[in-house]
Formats: sequence, structure tokens, C-alpha cells
Amino acid sequence: MAGYVEVSWPNAWAAPSKRDSRGDTRHAYTPDHMVGRVLVLPSDVAQEAAVVERLVRRLVAHPASHGVDGLARFLLRSEAIASSRIEGLQVSPQQVALAELSGPTTGVTKGFTATEKLVADNVTALRWAVTDLVTVDAVSVSDVVALHQVLLPDERHHGLRTVQNWVGGSEWHPLDAEFVPPPPDRVPSLMRDLVTYINSAEHAALVQAALIHAQFETIHPFTDGNGRVGRALIHTVLARRGLTPNAILPISLVLLTRSDEYVSGLMAYRYSGESASADAQAAVGTWLRVFLAATRTAVEQAERFADELRELQEDWLDRHRRFRKSQGMRAAPRSDSAVARLLDLLPAVPVVTARTVQSLLEITHPAARQALEELAGAGILHPKQVERNTRGYSAREVFDLLTLTERRLAGTRWDTRESSPRRMVPARPQR
Repeated sequence: MAGYVEVSWPNAWAAPSKRDSRGDTRHAYTPDHMVGRVLVLPSDVAQEAAVVERLVRRLVAHPASHGVDGLARFLLRSEAIASSRIEGLQVSPQQVALAELSGPTTGVTKGFTATEKLVADNVTALRWAVTDLVTVDAVSVSDVVALHQVLLPDERHHGLRTVQNWVGGSEWHPLDAEFVPPPPDRVPSLMRDLVTYINSAEHAALVQAALIHAQFETIHPFTDGNGRVGRALIHTVLARRGLTPNAILPISLVLLTRSDEYVSGLMAYRYSGESASADAQAAVGTWLRVFLAATRTAVEQAERFADELRELQEDWLDRHRRFRKSQGMRAAPRSDSAVARLLDLLPAVPVVTARTVQSLLEITHPAARQALEELAGAGILHPKQVERNTRGYSAREVFDLLTLTERRLAGTRWDTRESSPRRMVPARPQR
């Protein structure tokens, strides 16, 4: 049964002040296990869950849905910066994208700042949550621990925590904390229960993702980095259930923008008493309303981006035809040609090198270079020297759309003309 247990906290004699050094008792919260928990959705929540799920499926079927995957990947950059506690830095999404290309398969190893490479690595790690972790037969506690290690490679303490942690208040004691998670000896069984529920299909995908996120944040199983792992698990659940097979919805960015509602929703989820009680059901309903509202907004903004991307692609086709005519070529290239295939691929991969195009399209290096130069001539791609003998090509207009979308997602009214961004975002495009 969910409720509070008393924990004692000794005096911290090394603390910098008398207030920080004091000891006392505090109540830590322990949630119910998820497997077998009674859940009766309020009628409005059940209806909203069905509506939002239909909106997600419509987005996945959008003609530009392959570009939404690109949107999600670059929007994760914003969360990567916040989650890594990098303050006051404006990291260019184009540079992050180029940094993602670096590695032994591309030959691109220089030309990036340490911050750009760090953010690129963080984005790659978050994407791992919806690739490797999605394909395992059954998610285990070890898998979640491994995800934590990938997301926070520099964290001193990996593995489930063996000490008491807390949220807010003093760094020295939990006496003034906003929330005190369960004692460490309760964590292993709660995590085993959590992954058992992850591997089930007891509830609809969105409901399951919402409950898993809230339960994980309540358990707070790691000494640090719980927010990042908990947000990654949202994407893991939705992908494993087949709801978002090709795109990561920016739900977590909406939750971060609506931080007050987010925290209130999580606190409401932490009910006391029997899970079948009216109070407990109302508490879970409150959290689900917050999560579903964030998901609806994420879908609406992603769909808006997809519409804008579709319009941009039509403009590219027209621009490309005019360029080819000016060069004495037939207006439209063959549909199976390298340049046509690359043009279709750019929304999802808006920055490339000749070597990556060669790999993606399975063509020769000269053919890849020719396609890139043709699209650069049409003003669709813009070349930039990354390293000696390595030139990157970026579709700047895709990044402009990404930037505008990111700025909208950072404002509480989802329109930068009506509300300013509430967190650090890229500057408005100048072109």
C-alpha cells in the first residue's frame, strides 16, 4: 500500500552552516507496485487518451513523417543541453548534426568544439533509448541501468542507488526537500516491478508511458540523472508498443516548458492508501491529464512542422527543376537517380557528407559528390568545409524550421509572437 515511511537523518558535522548540519527525521514516500494495481480511468481521461492516440497515428502516417524523425532528433539537442547542466551556451544545431557524423566511418574527427561533441553524444545516447532498448525481447533492470550509464557516462555512481536521495532543499539533508523518494532498500523490488510492467500491455500505450514515467520519477532509482532516464523511457515505451515506430515525439520538451504543471502532476500521482480508493484514482487521473495534454501539444507542433516541411519540399522540387533547365538538363531527374533519392532523404538527414551519402544511397563516391554539388547549385544545400578533404552539406532551411519549432515548444502558448521562450533556445533564423 502506497504511503510514507519515517527515515532518520544524522547531523552533518561537515556542513557549511548550522542549518545544513542539523539532523532529524523525515518521511520518505513509497509507491504501490504497478503490476496488479487497480486502475479505473475517469471517463474524460479515457476519451482523451483515445483521441490523442489517433492524433499520434495520423502524424506517423503524414507524407513528411520521415522528416519528423529528424525533428525529434534535433529537438533532443535542447533536452541534452538542459540535462547536461550546460548553462549559457548556444550550440548550433547544424554543428551538432555535423558532430554526429564524426567517427571512424566518416573520417570527420575535427572541427567541433567540446560542447558540440558533448551535445551530439547526448543526442545519440537518447536515440539509443528507441533503438537498442526497443528491440530487446524484454526490458530488464540491467537494461535501465545500462541506459543510465549511456546517458550519463561521467556520473560517479552507476547502478541502483544504495543511499537516500531527495529532490529540492539542502544538498546536505532531506529535511527541507520537496520530495523524498523511497528508502534505498525498497528500490530493487520497485524496479523489478517497473520493468515487468514495461514488458506488459495491460493498458493503452500512452497511459502506460505516462504511468511508467511517473513511477520511475517517484522511485528515483539513481543518485543523479533520473529525469533524463525517465524521459527516455517515455520514448522507449511508445516505440516498443508500436505507436511511434519512426519518430520521437517532443513530449518531454513540452513537459519541461510546463514545468509547474509537470511537477504538480507528479506530486498528485504520489497518493497514499489503497490504489482502489477514490482519492488514489483521482490522483492518477490528475497526472494522466497533464501527460496527455503535453502529448497532444507535442503532436500538434510536430504535425505543424511536418506540414511546413512538405511545403519546403515542394519548393525544393520547383527550385531544382529551374536549376536543371538553366544547365540544359531535363527538368526532372529520374526518380531512381541519386539526386532524386537524396532530395527525398534530406528532411530526415539535413546535413551530410559525400561519404554518408555514398553509404545511405549505396552509390559510388563520385556519384554522391555529383548529387551534392547539383543540389548545392540549386541553392538547396550549402557546403561548409569541416576538415581538410571533408566538406559537409547542410539544408539550412530545414534547420530554420527546426529552430522555429523549438522556439514555439519553449513558449507556454506555443507561438513566439504570443509568449517568449521559457528556456534557452537558438536565436530566430535571420535569413
